[in-house]
Amino acid sequence: MLDTLERNDSAGSSGGVEHFDVLIAGAGISGIGSAYHLQQQCSGKSYVVLDMKDTFGGTWETHKYPGVRSDSDLYTFGYRFKPWVGAPIASADEILKYMGEVIEENNIGPNIRYGHRITGCSWSSADNRWTIEAVDKSGATKRFTCNFLWMCQGYYDHEKPYIPDWEGLSDYKGQFVHAQLWDPKTHYAGKRILVIGSGATAATVVPAFAEKAAHVTMLQRSPTYFFCSENKNELADRLREIGIDEPTIHRVVRAQIMYDQDMMTKRCQTEPEVVFEELKELVRAFTGKPDFEFEPHFTPKYRVWQQRLAFCPNGDVFRAAVEGKVTVVTDTIDRFTEKGVRTSSGEEIEADIIVAATGFRLSVMGDIPFSVDGKPVNWSDTVTYRGMMFTGVPNMAWVMGYFRASWTLRVDMMGDFVCNLLNHMDKVGAKRVDVQLRPEDAGMPLAPWIEEDNFNPGYLMRGLDKMPRRGDKPEWRHNQDYWAEKDQIPATDLTGTEFKYS
Repeated sequence: MLDTLERNDSAGSSGGVEHFDVLIAGAGISGIGSAYHLQQQCSGKSYVVLDMKDTFGGTWETHKYPGVRSDSDLYTFGYRFKPWVGAPIASADEILKYMGEVIEENNIGPNIRYGHRITGCSWSSADNRWTIEAVDKSGATKRFTCNFLWMCQGYYDHEKPYIPDWEGLSDYKGQFVHAQLWDPKTHYAGKRILVIGSGATAATVVPAFAEKAAHVTMLQRSPTYFFCSENKNELADRLREIGIDEPTIHRVVRAQIMYDQDMMTKRCQTEPEVVFEELKELVRAFTGKPDFEFEPHFTPKYRVWQQRLAFCPNGDVFRAAVEGKVTVVTDTIDRFTEKGVRTSSGEEIEADIIVAATGFRLSVMGDIPFSVDGKPVNWSDTVTYRGMMFTGVPNMAWVMGYFRASWTLRVDMMGDFVCNLLNHMDKVGAKRVDVQLRPEDAGMPLAPWIEEDNFNPGYLMRGLDKMPRRGDKPEWRHNQDYWAEKDQIPATDLTGTEFKYS
């Protein structure tokens, strides 16, 4: 591998402005994976990674609530190029350790600038380059230019989570916090805790709180579907037992898990009632209660394929409920009171600490102002190309991962796509690439980013009007289907009329 100096031969500075071939926004799971692929597949390209945080990790650095863990297995959430050797569901610390090893083993660190908050991105057609402004920790403005912009900053606001406009919140005299802003120094042992929410975050913090709290109540508007399983992979364990090397284990187990997930997704759509009964049986098995009651607190209102199927290791949240450590209340909030929350049915739930696990606030392109030739970009005026590029915005790609499958699967796939695109541009001598509707797309109806019946988590529905538009053809949508895209995207014809080079 070329060393850092060699990789930065095409980097430079002029008048305090640093220039790179590629600028990557974000040093989370997407940014680090993209940097790796760029080094491997476009080794002559100079690049820099900017991140507003003081260290790498993104979402795994943001969230510090008790028990924070992945809700995807690490054999598919981990990168394809670095074997995962631990339990399938990992803690944030374990994931950060894994990412740190990727950075160190591949000498990515010297290319990362921490403490740089991007405040604007502007494209100049006259220069065929982006100008990126960022503010560092001292408050100084730094300017960078690049030929290609790779947005890997994620999809939600890391500093302002979603908190509903609850009546009477200021009346509450206890401690209120959103899970995303949890301070690890908070003492909660022996206290009554109310968790508002029922998704993956709630399912993580509830059993973790239950280990030390006096009691935990989970107040939910609607239950979530959970898949209960032991936190181990029998295939991986067996292959290790017989002496198979870790890279082979990683490749084989990834393939098996992705096959199983594909089958599960299809079954959720074709026989949802059967799948739900199987999920119930797993809950009964892990709690040891054949008569475990699912009504009314564990029967979701949505269809099983419409939101992410949350993983529940060893059925921990259900076991905590059976053991009496957790009470589940299914209701809506009327208002907050001095002592807690009053529900719409009139019940008052008293708590010393209330934790909102109410989800994210959608952030499109990090809420960074974009402009092309002086004109502000309104993302809802653009049409997406496979959820990666956008009409009217040259030389830019955005990593938007999967929701039903591991996010990182698309990081690896897009790493190949972007590097192939950059290499193709070099081959044909192009300085600019745009995606454009083809002649056969004339009159194509445009619709919101994703169909509500297909995938409808609250954060996406709340901010859908800010997202780019989609068409009714595979090229003009992000279909959330890894199993289709794993064949379609590598087969992309970069000479197709949807790509305009100049």
